[in-house]
Amino acid sequence: MTGASDNLTYADLAGLAEAADVVLRAQVKKASRLKPEQAPNLPVGMARMLIEARTVAVLSGPAMGETVRYLADVPLDAKGKPPKLNKAQVMLFARTVAGRAGELALVDGGAQIAWSTGVEARTRTILTDLLSPEAPPRIKAVREVLFVPGNLAGEGETQVFLQTENSAPVSLSVVRRPGMARTWGVSLSEIVDQSARPPARDTLTWYRLACFLPQDIPASARLSGEAHGQEAEEDYRFVLAELGPCTRTRPVVRR
Repeated sequence: MTGASDNLTYADLAGLAEAADVVLRAQVKKASRLKPEQAPNLPVGMARMLIEARTVAVLSGPAMGETVRYLADVPLDAKGKPPKLNKAQVMLFARTVAGRAGELALVDGGAQIAWSTGVEARTRTILTDLLSPEAPPRIKAVREVLFVPGNLAGEGETQVFLQTENSAPVSLSVVRRPGMARTWGVSLSEIVDQSARPPARDTLTWYRLACFLPQDIPASARLSGEAHGQEAEEDYRFVLAELGPCTRTRPVVRR
């Protein structure tokens, strides 16, 4: 297990949930350590375990039988021994195995985490947002960035149009007004709205932006040219700073 699961960040849990076909709470019934030759590519200091667990609750995905089986990588203690997992309550982020009822494949070796009421509540919130028809789409790239100057000195707006996985519209706008602090917001519609607001931290929209926007504007996306390229660059970096870092405590899960 990963140990202190309540220390997992929003990005950690969102990445796990997004990669999984099924998320469930289970209680370990039996855990057997595989021999080294049965566990290729195992990181140093880890043991690969064959685990049989009782399904307690399915948070998302298809119905599961009473018992599930899967492989999990767990850290060894100072004596080189794996933790005692029998009767432990765990959260699993997994995919079903075609043609093998009751067998699961964790989205990565560490996608068995210690269960707690807190981590389950946080995961349920993320799953609800992911399954919502209004869920923000995955960001693939920055498509276009344009700075439009205003009529007054120091006035203008930077518009950032994003390319998404399902081609749904997502845009950012940064507004400058003389004598006032810059404001910005995100729009999930075709309309670029100056009244748009920034997403709250640790929400799905925040995660999509903070964790997947590139650190620099691609050269192909710069539409302002030399005349206003600096303003567009400054405003883009302003948005990144406002979003803050995408903090993770575990490797990114690849879908």
